[in-house]
Amino acid sequence: MTIANSQKITAWEDITGAVGNFRLAALLGWQDVAQRYRRSSVGAFWLTINMGVLIAALGLVFGTIFRSPMSEFLPFICVGLIMWGYYSQLINEGCVSFISNTETMLQLPLPFFTYVLRTWWRNSIILFHNIIIFPIVLLIFGKFMGWTSLLVIPAFFLVSLNFLWMMVILSVICTRYRDLTQIIQNIMQVGMYVTPIMWQPHQLPADKSILLLDLNPFYHLISVIREPLLGQMGTPLNWGVVIGMAIIGWIVALLFLNRYRSRITYWL
Repeated sequence: MTIANSQKITAWEDITGAVGNFRLAALLGWQDVAQRYRRSSVGAFWLTINMGVLIAALGLVFGTIFRSPMSEFLPFICVGLIMWGYYSQLINEGCVSFISNTETMLQLPLPFFTYVLRTWWRNSIILFHNIIIFPIVLLIFGKFMGWTSLLVIPAFFLVSLNFLWMMVILSVICTRYRDLTQIIQNIMQVGMYVTPIMWQPHQLPADKSILLLDLNPFYHLISVIREPLLGQMGTPLNWGVVIGMAIIGWIVALLFLNRYRSRITYWL
């Protein structure tokens, strides 16, 4: 029954159906978090504590190595590490969004995009837990967020749009080619070091900035969130790349899902 339905429904119908019934994906994502920390008195805040310790340790180490003022470097690395942890989890777990829901997908005729939304919402809940570290860091140094921080709202919307289309494509490909999941995880590990997370863009030699900054999509995805929180607006290039990626990415994702949707259940 599910295979037959997967052959009839188009990618657009699948995605709009999942978005229209977002409450189901949100409930499943919330249950994932609640079940993982069911018997813990602190719950998901254990991840926040771990992230806080990591930020403090890496901030002190790399801030000392680069001789950067802690009042500037610690907020910088704080946002970078929190957002990179969010991005890498979306990509890594997005690769197995279908594989980890095999039994449900083979039994219930739900839109496939529901499982992608489930992964996105589960990790977004964890992000909302972790982001509370940032205002604490600001208070330590006597700083406060300005009006530019409101740009985080449209920035997060654009970032989510980008990662959702990435997760759609990766979930389909990794369902067919299971070894690709490990390759993606390795790429994300390396990506953390070539993206300005633990080092600042101005520390990069001018002849390397085009490769590691302008041509690095993760730099732009990080910047549209981090810069407003740090009192800047981000460059027009940052916003232009993120918007362009969202438009082109979703066109490709819709075409991709529309072509291979009927085969996903066979690959499972």
